[in-house]
Amino acid sequence: MPNSPRPEEGRRPVAEPAPPDLRARRARARRILDALGAGNPAPRTELEHRDPYTLLVAVVLSAQSTDAGVNRATRTLFAAADTPQKMVALGVEGIAQHIRTLGLYNAKARHVYELSRLLIERHGGRVPRDRAALEALPGVGRKTANVVLNEAFGEPTLAVDTHVFRVARRLGLSDGRTPAAVERDLLALVPRRWARAAHHLLILHGRYLCKARRPECWRCPIRRLCPHEPKTAAQPPAVKPRFSRPTSWDSGDPGREEG
Repeated sequence: MPNSPRPEEGRRPVAEPAPPDLRARRARARRILDALGAGNPAPRTELEHRDPYTLLVAVVLSAQSTDAGVNRATRTLFAAADTPQKMVALGVEGIAQHIRTLGLYNAKARHVYELSRLLIERHGGRVPRDRAALEALPGVGRKTANVVLNEAFGEPTLAVDTHVFRVARRLGLSDGRTPAAVERDLLALVPRRWARAAHHLLILHGRYLCKARRPECWRCPIRRLCPHEPKTAAQPPAVKPRFSRPTSWDSGDPGREEG
């Protein structure tokens, strides 16, 4: 009688279902973040910036644009104007000339100009460390305020963008239908250790591995914790992943990193 196939040869290991109990869900969230954080213990935004002001501008420009595209635009923009005063002097048309490669660049140019003007008028040219004050600025919503409070001021906020929204639902960390609902669910589960880094870890995971159209499950460090189906079981022939960071995620047995 032939030997029974090993699990990895005959069938895909069954992922753990998302537990209904809150304590169990928190423990599972910790395992997920521990596994993601093992490969990237101090994640940061990929938007290039010099200070809270340039971060704020970059995040406003990132709406419906990739971080890479924003970075290409802001390199010339920030060389010309990296303070609210310089941005106002540059004017809407001048700002638009630097960001024409971005979608909705005319509206974004107006937002950057107006928020810069209001920072001077209301806050002495400084970015406020206050959610209500941030959200009162043109082009700044809850997600943008969360990113600025987290990255610039170290606040344990959790910005929900398209990647976080997708990953949280696939992992069973939330069944929310809106970014606000997903944010609420995640904040109830994320352990204190990962309070500041959680949204960065989830964003990067969604950007480089858990992609919308074809998630790269074959190299995912948390695939055995993920109830999402169907999973992509193997890398397609002759296709090299375009992105590979964090590189440590590709080493070893990706199915054993959840601890």
